[in-house]
Amino acid sequence: MGRPLVTTGICRQSWFVVLAGSLLWFLLIGAYYSQFMVSKGVMITFFNHNIFDNNVATVASNSVDPLLDKKPNVERKVVFKDESGAVRTKDVNDSEEHGNLTKETDREAHDNSRGNKETQFDVKGVTKIPIKEEEIHADIKSDFKSESESDLCLGKYIYVHEIPSKFNQDLIQHCGSLSNWTNMCELSSNLGLGPHFPNNERVYSKTGWFATNQFLLEVIFHNRLKQYNCLTNDSSQASAIFVPYYAGLDVSRYLWGSSFRMRDSGSLELVKWLREKPEWKRMWGRDHFMVAGRITWDFRRFTDEDSNWGNKLMLLPESKNMTILTIESSPWNSNDFAIPYPTYFHPSMDTEVFHWQNRMRRQRRRILFSFAGGPRPNLQDSIRNDIIDQCKAARRKCKLLECSTGPDKCHKPVFVMKMFQGSVFCLQPPGDSLTRRSIFDSILAGCIPVFFHPGSAYVQYVWHLPKEHTKYSVLISQFDVKNKTVSIERVLSGISSQEIMKMREEVIRLIPRVVYADPSNKLKTHDDAFDISVKGVLERVDTIGKDMREGKNTSFDFAEKVSWKYNLFGIVGEHEWDPFFEGQDLKG
Repeated sequence: MGRPLVTTGICRQSWFVVLAGSLLWFLLIGAYYSQFMVSKGVMITFFNHNIFDNNVATVASNSVDPLLDKKPNVERKVVFKDESGAVRTKDVNDSEEHGNLTKETDREAHDNSRGNKETQFDVKGVTKIPIKEEEIHADIKSDFKSESESDLCLGKYIYVHEIPSKFNQDLIQHCGSLSNWTNMCELSSNLGLGPHFPNNERVYSKTGWFATNQFLLEVIFHNRLKQYNCLTNDSSQASAIFVPYYAGLDVSRYLWGSSFRMRDSGSLELVKWLREKPEWKRMWGRDHFMVAGRITWDFRRFTDEDSNWGNKLMLLPESKNMTILTIESSPWNSNDFAIPYPTYFHPSMDTEVFHWQNRMRRQRRRILFSFAGGPRPNLQDSIRNDIIDQCKAARRKCKLLECSTGPDKCHKPVFVMKMFQGSVFCLQPPGDSLTRRSIFDSILAGCIPVFFHPGSAYVQYVWHLPKEHTKYSVLISQFDVKNKTVSIERVLSGISSQEIMKMREEVIRLIPRVVYADPSNKLKTHDDAFDISVKGVLERVDTIGKDMREGKNTSFDFAEKVSWKYNLFGIVGEHEWDPFFEGQDLKG
């Protein structure tokens, strides 16, 4: 009975020696490793059990104080790769945010792991992390804005000047003085969209329709800009600077019966304010842009006489350096660009756009062509009377909604939109000026626009409409109409049904590009007229900036009167449209 007891004691002693030795060996390894990591000043911990599954790691600076018996104060950083391939880090000091980030990463890691088997991570630093752009956004989700998200705004940042309220918000607050004939207070409601349309599902969809005034674009644009993803409070970071001056509303108060000095006062005071700002001196205003919600001719008064129309905002030296967006630009000048008139449709969701497009595809169109407008007896070269005569002669193939002074159906959107929705082609001749809001109402209704002057759309909305104008429209020369050498009915009847279907589909495809989304929301899958306008401005400012850095003359090296050619074609040589832009009144 004694031998087993001795054997048991020996075994216990042996196991104790083995365990003690293993523990000592483990402590020695740990001490060596800890000393190595401290010497490097960094400790690596993984969000998940496998770095290959996440492509994300946290870097913690080891701040252990050997004299204090406390846990190390760890500063965590997110390590990731940006769009340019550079390795970047982001501080994550809040433990709760770190926990949320870890959970998000764990949940999405499995889906993003298969294509990243070759990812390497070095204790001395990140040497190779092949992370795709979309994987960065999938993996790094937290309550703070990461550097990867910020980098998406490089070249897109916009700074908004905080101009005195007298130039914008005060005008809205005193809306009763903006027009002698129209209740602008009602029309400026809903962030500039105006009142909601009463329900009429035979003409409109259930949501997204407003009684929008065509001269409130500057208010709509300003409110849409507040939803822009890449706004910045640091003007030095901005690629473009927005001036939220409601120039159209300002001048509209004085267009009738006021002196030219009164009409110019707001513009002169504004540019003086801009000149004194440090942001102006960076590029002398060439990175500034604004929206003037009326046609260009309301801001191009060439002489200082009370009898002449408008003010001289666009003729000021400061304005010529800026990019000014208008509902109609001058083909003969280079500092303004046309963007679409506001329509009645302002979708708040992408589904509203999809549903409306599909509805216009299914719409039955029994009328070959239609015209909504009135004659222009005071304009000698106007073809309005000829258009009306040809429409009446076509009888049931053409529908006419003749507009006159005073209340009429032309000023009631339900009648205009109903007629356009039932028409294959919509005639869009010049009126008091080259363009008209009806162009965009017809596109919204899926009606193919028929133009009689290339200045009505083709040389105007170069950012929003296709350069290949035959894809979505028909051009009939105004000279041929005036000379009575062309039959509109015969031209339109000669277009095949197959070609009509292609053109109509292109028009319907353009709908999201020519409408302004509800400023209280933003579309996710579509670029609306606002988005496209901002991209156009940023590209223009970027080009001007590159020219300035290279020491090039940023003024155009061609006669400004042929700006329409350069903006549309990039060339200034002879063109078949030259007769349309020569020897005529500037207002068309």
